[in-house]
Amino acid sequence: MSLFSEASTPPLSPADYERKLAARDKTIDVLKRRIAQEARHSHATPFAILEQNVGLEKVVARKTMELENERHELEKALAELRLAQTQLLQAQKMESIGQLAAGIAHEINTPTQYVADNVGFIKGATDSLLKLLNAALALADVARKKMADDPVMAEFDTTLKRTKIDFLRRQIPGALDESLEGLEHIARIVAAMKEFSHPSKNVKERIDVRDVINTTVTVARNEWKYVAELETNIADNLPQLPCLRDMVGQAILNLVVNAAHAIADTLQEGVKEKGRIVISALQNGDYLEIRVQDDGSGIPAAIRDRIFDPFFTTKAVGKGTGQGLAIVYSTVVDKHNGKIRCESEEGVGSTFILQFPLHCRNEDEPACK
Repeated sequence: MSLFSEASTPPLSPADYERKLAARDKTIDVLKRRIAQEARHSHATPFAILEQNVGLEKVVARKTMELENERHELEKALAELRLAQTQLLQAQKMESIGQLAAGIAHEINTPTQYVADNVGFIKGATDSLLKLLNAALALADVARKKMADDPVMAEFDTTLKRTKIDFLRRQIPGALDESLEGLEHIARIVAAMKEFSHPSKNVKERIDVRDVINTTVTVARNEWKYVAELETNIADNLPQLPCLRDMVGQAILNLVVNAAHAIADTLQEGVKEKGRIVISALQNGDYLEIRVQDDGSGIPAAIRDRIFDPFFTTKAVGKGTGQGLAIVYSTVVDKHNGKIRCESEEGVGSTFILQFPLHCRNEDEPACK
């Protein structure tokens, strides 16, 4: 049963579906009451009444089966509608966050750039000044022999001692190098945020998966850097993947965050200080395969079949929505006609395998031409 079986009929709301289910239930009750009523007031022979009741029983049974089938279809449609609404709200939320992040990244990028330029200028000037200082100190050593009793020389030596010039000569170049390195790191984060938040507008494009993985790792760094070491293992000469770039990035982000949380649950001071996350990508036949592996707590066998169900979560209230893996599943299977599976061992870790087709089903899409 399709949610939108007729193009001219607007989709029903969850409340409409629930009212429709309640109406079906009432039909069964009406039929049962009719049997009882006719049995009380009829003057027919017992055999006729029995025959009539048997006939009505068959009708009720058939109607009950039909209504039960409709109930299952309506419940399924209702669940799909609720999931679609949740995903739509999530998509709208992500789009809003993406726009906000892009704006903030742009605002940060400008001052970062001119601060980096100024620090670069100061570093170049400092190198020149240090060369001049070295020459001046060499000149002072020569002059000191000829002007040992001169008050000017004594004042120079006092000032030189007070400024701790040797310490400054050692520390200033390193401090400037660290400042430039920090500014370059900020620039990489800003660039990653701008790239990650760029919406695909539901149009597939051919992308280099390496860029998406590196961007996602940078954006998610605050989630994993305190609990795990993260490695990427990406095969050389990977073909470009026709996909919705932002959704693929979101799927990888969800898996990395989940991996970090799973590892955090296993850390013990003096026993296990940090875990390990490995993201790999390779070509597997007609598919581009992305794996996200962790050495966290693993997934209990009893719930592995439910991990991709919408709203299913094992996290505490307020910490999990049950949408992370459902969105990953929808991205791979529904949006890209791909495959997804999870290999996990409780207490050892988990590996999520995402397979995206390298060839489009819809050849009219721009990325497939």
